[in-house]
Amino acid sequence: MARKDDFYNRAKQEGYRARSAYKLRQIDEEVDLFDRGDTVVDLGAAPGGWLQIAAEEVTEAGRVVGVDLQRIDDLDHPHVDTVRGDMTEERTRYYLRKALGVDPRPEESDAEPERPVDVVISDMAPNMTGEYQLDHARSIHLCRQAFDTALELLKPGGSFVVKVFDGPDLADFRDDVAEQFQYVRAYTPEASRKRSSERYLIARGRTDAPVREGQRLEVEVTDTGDEGDGVARVEGYTLFVPGAEAGETVEVVVDDVKPRFGFAERVD
Repeated sequence: MARKDDFYNRAKQEGYRARSAYKLRQIDEEVDLFDRGDTVVDLGAAPGGWLQIAAEEVTEAGRVVGVDLQRIDDLDHPHVDTVRGDMTEERTRYYLRKALGVDPRPEESDAEPERPVDVVISDMAPNMTGEYQLDHARSIHLCRQAFDTALELLKPGGSFVVKVFDGPDLADFRDDVAEQFQYVRAYTPEASRKRSSERYLIARGRTDAPVREGQRLEVEVTDTGDEGDGVARVEGYTLFVPGAEAGETVEVVVDDVKPRFGFAERVD
């Protein structure tokens, strides 16, 4: 029996809406993607196989919201909501934020935008035409839609998983993702078909920082940390500066950037 039939039959027997559910299951087993209580956004969620896996993993202590242009039949999980629409449209983004329980119009508020999401996953793919260059360009366009959503909604330290296809634009897209996360790796689940060029980029540790490694800047040290390092803040982001004391203004080079804080060496 062919592998594709095996996963298809397993999905039918185990009550999953699509064989692709096993791709997400295998990704989760590979990198421990979900935690109990997580908030998850699933892009391109129809017919709902990935929603089912995510809902099981985060349990009723978490929340899962799926978005798709197609209608998604209701699931037997009270902590799953769905939004029908196109993520390039403001209307869809409005209803997604509303479903997440945050300000649906952050651009109209003086407060910092809320970022309540722990994991953004995307299994979106274009309708294939058979023209390689066109299909690849369309797939990267969908990847960037998902990436923009991840940057908008992910908490610092959050994770992003997106389906990609091999092609000339993939390297640039991966580089862009790597600039915003602690690490990125490619992974091909066993449930992917052998002849498919699909793989998944798994990005962990969303780095919502206004500084980058190697950046040189002047900072004011306002406090002292538990380990005795000076503490400076850049647009609300914490930088630890060894050898600096509160009250000093020092020139530093950023040498390590983590999701919620970083380290810098003084150079003055």
